[in-house]
Amino acid sequence: MYLAKVHIAPAKSNNAYELHRALWQLFPDRPNDNRTFLFRVESLSRAFGAQVLMQSHLKPADSGEHVRCLATKVVNYQFQQGQQLRFRLRCNPVKAMKDERKGTVTRNGRTHTRSVRVPLISEEQQQQWLSSKLKQSGACLQAVNIVQENPLYFRKTREKRSGKVQPVLFEGLVLVDDPTALQTAVAEGIGPAKSFGMGLLSFAAC
Repeated sequence: MYLAKVHIAPAKSNNAYELHRALWQLFPDRPNDNRTFLFRVESLSRAFGAQVLMQSHLKPADSGEHVRCLATKVVNYQFQQGQQLRFRLRCNPVKAMKDERKGTVTRNGRTHTRSVRVPLISEEQQQQWLSSKLKQSGACLQAVNIVQENPLYFRKTREKRSGKVQPVLFEGLVLVDDPTALQTAVAEGIGPAKSFGMGLLSFAAC
């Protein structure tokens, strides 16, 4: 995998949807492929644009319109069972709730009430969600600091719709339980809204 530091100009950095489209320009030969990268905005300024950390399966190009790759390196995590690591993760903790206003859907001959995703608001719920996700990903949560962030609004001009994502930043310590599962989680990301900069799981030695 590749890890890159990317700068996105102000013209494309103030709308999460446009920011994601700008990053696609770093993969010019694969415009119609499924997304093969995860990213996290590390700093954002209306005057100077966004500084982004991007992880990808393919090597990104040096630049595109409104986007420039500042540095790129190959990363190959070698996790060990019992290893303690510092982590950083911005994600969108949610739960599914049935909503009769959304109607029904039929699966395998049975009718179900449609569900909607509802953000988890309390820190206790958010920590439980994180602990569960990390456990599924082969790691045990040991300590965490939770930072509540401002809602992330987006506009999809072509589809004439808008929405928002409620980001939460987690930083703390984990203990590796299943190295193979954790490798998969790092490659695939954690939780929903990855197109809007959620789900990139970063590690550093303690």
